[in-house]
Amino acid sequence: MTLSSAINSAKSGLQITSLRADIAATNVSNASTPGYVSRALVVSEKRVGESSGGVQAIGVSRSQNYALTAERRSLTSDYAQADMLTSTWKTISAQIGNSSEGTGLFKAFSGLESTLSDLALSPESSSNASAVLRSAKSVVQEFHDLSQMVDSLRAEADHEIANGVDIVNSALKTIQDINGRLSSMDRSSSQAAGLIDERNRALDTISEYMPVQAVDRQYGTIDVITPEGVYLLSGTARKIEFNPTAAFSQGDTLANGTLSGMTVDGISITPGSSSYGAVSSGVFGALFTLRDQDLPAVGAQLDALAGDLITRFSDDALDPTKTPGEQGIFVDSTGAGGIGLASRISVNAAIDPDQGGGTWRLRDGLGATTPGPTGNTTILNGLLGAFKSANPVNSAGIQGSFSSVEMVAQFASLAGQSRIQNETVLSSTSSQHAMLLEAEQAQNGVDVDSQMQDLLLIEQAYAANARVIEIASQMIQRLMEI
Repeated sequence: MTLSSAINSAKSGLQITSLRADIAATNVSNASTPGYVSRALVVSEKRVGESSGGVQAIGVSRSQNYALTAERRSLTSDYAQADMLTSTWKTISAQIGNSSEGTGLFKAFSGLESTLSDLALSPESSSNASAVLRSAKSVVQEFHDLSQMVDSLRAEADHEIANGVDIVNSALKTIQDINGRLSSMDRSSSQAAGLIDERNRALDTISEYMPVQAVDRQYGTIDVITPEGVYLLSGTARKIEFNPTAAFSQGDTLANGTLSGMTVDGISITPGSSSYGAVSSGVFGALFTLRDQDLPAVGAQLDALAGDLITRFSDDALDPTKTPGEQGIFVDSTGAGGIGLASRISVNAAIDPDQGGGTWRLRDGLGATTPGPTGNTTILNGLLGAFKSANPVNSAGIQGSFSSVEMVAQFASLAGQSRIQNETVLSSTSSQHAMLLEAEQAQNGVDVDSQMQDLLLIEQAYAANARVIEIASQMIQRLMEI
């Protein structure tokens, strides 16, 4: 080897160690950057004819385990769905209350039973009668609040679906743009590695909302497809269509066309639909489940409770003074029944002084024109008995024979069971997701200790190559002196 070739080899070594140092520093600085994949310089021997000409860089490699990343993305969708459902059911369950702790609707019903019992023992007490009225209004307010909660959560879910669709469509456009840029550049370059990381982050964003798979195509591009086989990006991004509901009402459903589903090129991907392309999990899966299934079911149970309460106190045998067929202490303001009854239930004006009535009618009858004997307990005992009697129920998922308080306890129990079931799923999914994240980080992420060791080796290699050049320079200088 000649001195000039030795110098050239050492010079190439200096250049490579400089590039390695740059990549190692980049790795260390991005050790905590989400979606960053550790990189390494790929080198090979440089040949000049039959001789070695030192070393050359042929690209930048990314230490990504694509199979592990794909599995983690799938679990990301499941985790996002479980987290959304659990969070919402915690809210629902807390608002409904806990029968064991005597809160929420259960507390209001228990209060009504207690005050009715007190009034039946002391029918002459106007303060006891006022207490019954306050308890009845408390029950009504709880129904209204819970009904409003259901409507608000459904409207919020619809709004979040629209926001999610915008986010996913934007991420698909980002992937399309990156595909175009990658197809026209050296895919082994450091710039390409950064673009691939950015594309992976866009895929991660999409996977939170719906499960997707990346399919490799020519020139470093990818297509994006759902596990059901619907293409979201094939060369160009396909737009997900969804029309948010401006004014949300209790009767709005996907089935009657008043609520929108999601489509891609006319193919329905709406979670829960009968379409082959229906999304199976992710935030979209949770939001559609809440909007179209879980929350309407809670609303139907509330309506069933309200209807049962109205029916119990409307029995003509309890109050001979009221017109047969008319409602009792609790009424439906429209008389229509059905959907939204919990939002319309109210206290009969006949017993409410604020509406021109009198609390004495609790004792003497809704149709009474003047107060009767103060010791009369016939109607009050009948009302209390109706409230406490175990009536058969088979409506909106509530089955069995219950008193009013027991029926509310069953309603709260069903909500609690749903919360616990979702928490169990979340706990399992969260553990699996965390394990995969840790495994993916170990495979794809930056090991700072390893990078620092590499920097020491890079420093030594740099010094060695510099020493070669220095010695060669000294040898040339000695030759010049001869």
